[in-house]
Amino acid sequence: MKRVALMLPKLSRYGGAEQFGFRLAEYLATQCAAEFEVTFICAKQDGPAPSGVRVIRVGRPIPGKLGKVLWFALAAEVARRRGKFDVSVGLGNTVFQDIARLSGGPTRLFWDYSIRAYAPGRERILKTLARQLSPGKQLGRLIERLCARHTPVLVANSEFVRDLTVQAYGGLRPENIRLIYNKPDLGRFLPGDPPLRPELRRRFGLPEQADLIVTAGTNFRLKGIHVLVRALAQLPASFHVAVAGGRGSRDLTALAETLGVRARVHFLGRVDDMPALYQSGDIFVLDTFYDACANAVLEALACGLPTISTACNGSSVFLRPEAVLGDPADASGLAQRIKALIHKGSTARTDYAPRSGLEPYADLIREFS
Repeated sequence: MKRVALMLPKLSRYGGAEQFGFRLAEYLATQCAAEFEVTFICAKQDGPAPSGVRVIRVGRPIPGKLGKVLWFALAAEVARRRGKFDVSVGLGNTVFQDIARLSGGPTRLFWDYSIRAYAPGRERILKTLARQLSPGKQLGRLIERLCARHTPVLVANSEFVRDLTVQAYGGLRPENIRLIYNKPDLGRFLPGDPPLRPELRRRFGLPEQADLIVTAGTNFRLKGIHVLVRALAQLPASFHVAVAGGRGSRDLTALAETLGVRARVHFLGRVDDMPALYQSGDIFVLDTFYDACANAVLEALACGLPTISTACNGSSVFLRPEAVLGDPADASGLAQRIKALIHKGSTARTDYAPRSGLEPYADLIREFS
């Protein structure tokens, strides 16, 4: 059996990178149990580990962003060396591994895309200064660079991330980076039964007769929730928005109040049963200013929802052109697309089927002798 180490700061079912890491560990330890002995190296564990997975928790003894990033990079490497694993897989914030998954893309280019989510002038300047002056963020950029330079096998989770990585680090070529897209758990994310939709809406406290737009994300600014609220104000009164991932900031609720749509915006907080929320909706919208490969888009498509996202999202490659917004700041364009597509069936492309899911990662691990 090959002894495999997966490395990520947090072992959890919640969060994009964390959910992927959990599912990969679970897959290797169960579906490939005869081949792999799986260990998960993390700083923090939220909930039980997958069956058959050994966990090494290195903790977070140094406070602050800089301390957390530095400690995990060093402690994970110590645990990796001591463990003498046959194959190590880095899923974030590690320097040395055999396989590295580039799940977020280069930080510098992420900053270039995401700064447009902030208002020009003071807000944008302050955000830029906070990023540039953060020792923890600068250390994270250094770790990224070292990872890209010294890891034998690099894997991008979208063409978007692959191309940005090549742009950011001279010397890399697209053919040097493997491409494996995310794939939702199709046993959980599947189309719902329309007659059950009113019951699902009651469960979430949502209006039963509304034209319901569903969205999700923890960083509301980055996910363009403020633009979606502005788009909602341009739609008929029957349209409502359900927001999973947070309770809403003072700024967002004030914006909704000013636009006269506060009663039509429903902040649900953390939602553990996302399949049920997708199945309760009429359309899913992720107006993101940057996403490497948003799982939520793939999950919504799997649940049969018409889905809209932006050209700044790696998983938008799975959407038909009319469902991809070029400018995430275009509230009017977003409103028009929602109105045009909400009851028109799936917006998924049927002519694109790249490698995806977890089995290709198992194949990569098998390649190492």
